[in-house]
Amino acid sequence: MTTALRRVIPSTLKIRVLVVDDSVVIRRLVTQALSEDPGIEVVGVAANGVIALQRIPQVNPDVITLDVEMPEMDGLETLKQIRKVYPNIRVIMVSSLTQRGATATIDALMLGADDYVTKAANVGKVSESLAVLRSELVPRINQFFIRKDGTPAYAPARLAPTPAAPRASQSVATFRPHLVPKIVVIGVSTGGPTALAVVVPLFPDGFRLPILIVQHMPPLFTRLLAERLQKKTTLKVVEAREGDVVEGGTIYVAPGDYHMRVRKHGNRIVIGLDQAPPENSCRPAVDVMFRSVQEVYGGQVVSVVLTGMGQDGLRGVELLKAAGASVIVQDEATSVVWGMPGAVARANLADATVGIDDIVPEILRHV
Repeated sequence: MTTALRRVIPSTLKIRVLVVDDSVVIRRLVTQALSEDPGIEVVGVAANGVIALQRIPQVNPDVITLDVEMPEMDGLETLKQIRKVYPNIRVIMVSSLTQRGATATIDALMLGADDYVTKAANVGKVSESLAVLRSELVPRINQFFIRKDGTPAYAPARLAPTPAAPRASQSVATFRPHLVPKIVVIGVSTGGPTALAVVVPLFPDGFRLPILIVQHMPPLFTRLLAERLQKKTTLKVVEAREGDVVEGGTIYVAPGDYHMRVRKHGNRIVIGLDQAPPENSCRPAVDVMFRSVQEVYGGQVVSVVLTGMGQDGLRGVELLKAAGASVIVQDEATSVVWGMPGAVARANLADATVGIDDIVPEILRHV
């Protein structure tokens, strides 16, 4: 799996966005919220997927915000068509916090959507709806672009720039732990479902260690993610529950809105869940899990940081590395956003920086 690197753009150009939603109200709200950002330009709107596909060659968007549930052609089918013809356009799904909306969004993310936002529920005032969209959607668009001066960037999709070639996977032998790992821990955010859909099936049958995953997602989404991953592996995959015994050959996905920790309980190690304040603006937070794993397992850990915005996981990696754990990060060429793994790599904490297809082979080298 490869993905386009963040585009570097001139300061005089804007990120071009096509807004696709069957609701006139939502289209207006999204358009207004995005238009207030000086680095973003809404270049068109569409009421369904059929119209959206017709508009793309006309308005040349860099980003498409795509409603999940639409008549004539829904978000999933539209995404499939976009990915076939326009693989470099960034797609952000817009869904409701319902079973149907969450299910379609998880499927879209595993099909290659770059990110998602959830529609604000029970927001009566237009000003409040706009505030939610500004805080949720604008950063997700900007994360894919950079300028030399640090502001959002843009590269015209219509110019069809040649995608950067993926860098060869490279192991960085900064440290080779002597401790035998007893657990694998994975932190991931933006682009995570697609990355996990590649990583999880590569674990061999009978893999003997437990695997803990923190994926930044809200409730319901994480359960559906666990269900989708279960279909891709013979290992057991569950959304973690309070008191679950940590067992080998099982993958535990942190539930949305709960930090996931491990603790000793007699001669067993069990899962603990809590709603302590968010860390790095996240709950679940990767740092929380990494920190608790270090407290219980010391350095007998293989820690992995995959694609994601921000730097959640960096502080936890520092503790794990100091204890003798192995640290593996996804490379920039195959990351949707090289924020979290990039922070670890730039801090010189990674033992290996590899492409997404080489994450599990690298894990196996350390166990």
